[in-house]
Amino acid sequence: MAGEYRFSFGPWNIHEGADPFGPRVRDSIEFGKKLKMYKELGFDGVQFHDDDAVPDMDKLSPEQIVKKAKEVRKMLEGEGLAAEFVAPRLWEDARTIDGAYTSNDPACREYARERSRRMLDIAEGLGTKLIVLWLAREGTYVREAKDSRVAVDQIVEAINDMLAYNSEIKIAIEPKPNEPMDQAYIPTTGHAVAISFLTNEPERVGVNIETAHVILAGLDPSDEMGFALAYDKLFTVHLNDQNGLKFDEDRTFGAVDLRRAFNQVRILDQYDYGKKGEFVGLDVKAMRTQKQEVATKHLANSRAVFLRLVELVRSLDKAKVEGLIEQRDYEELDMLVLDHLMGK
Repeated sequence: MAGEYRFSFGPWNIHEGADPFGPRVRDSIEFGKKLKMYKELGFDGVQFHDDDAVPDMDKLSPEQIVKKAKEVRKMLEGEGLAAEFVAPRLWEDARTIDGAYTSNDPACREYARERSRRMLDIAEGLGTKLIVLWLAREGTYVREAKDSRVAVDQIVEAINDMLAYNSEIKIAIEPKPNEPMDQAYIPTTGHAVAISFLTNEPERVGVNIETAHVILAGLDPSDEMGFALAYDKLFTVHLNDQNGLKFDEDRTFGAVDLRRAFNQVRILDQYDYGKKGEFVGLDVKAMRTQKQEVATKHLANSRAVFLRLVELVRSLDKAKVEGLIEQRDYEELDMLVLDHLMGK
């Protein structure tokens, strides 16, 4: 079973444990050492923000950026790894306080678009054609401060600029309803799919569905995955878990709601997710309480839960399920699934 899926995570998922209320509690681990942990944990792909691959990229020339990206690619190949995607980090610079592509300042919007072009150069250097676009600050705290109709046009223009800059990339929009912005312009899978059809090449624009982001929108992750699959736009996933409508927790996959996790695996497995090379991406954070030597268990555990759920999905008695659906005995179907998850 395990051989049918490849897994990825980002280097930020091995972290120091700082949060808004307290400092780091673990030592930093340099990038090269993190790479050596991937295969040990059972992972084949590395997720990147642009400046994960090329730190301080805003201070470098385009040629220097490409050179450094190619050096990182050699490091990956030396560990038997591949870059899954690159994402532009457009939410930390002072010029993106009011948004990146939707900033009210034209100079700031141009910075975001130029940064995105450099990000595409990094993707080329790393050897990946997948871009993840988390529109972190494309929203507003005050409704009257921006025009949402104009904002949609600005986002589409930015995506078209990237599609034109590199004719081989595919862009996966990662929707999130809030945080860091109070209200985001592209909060759900449906919004992301709709945006794709406004671009010049809709077939190259899809979705990255993150479990926690869907839950924050009050929706079901497996249903959102099904929606994206119906449009052939589920380019990648970020699996984790979430304990209610709070901040983005990035809990270990299946740790909060095992049945919800089961149904995510079920829809992915049923429709052959991964057969076209897609990774099962994880975006999970270690608990702040974890000691240094056990601060990667959240990654190994998430992968193990996914693979165990694959076994449970495939061993569920489909004839019984279909019979109960035909009889419209959904209470019994409910219990069948619960018993299956409890090992009965």
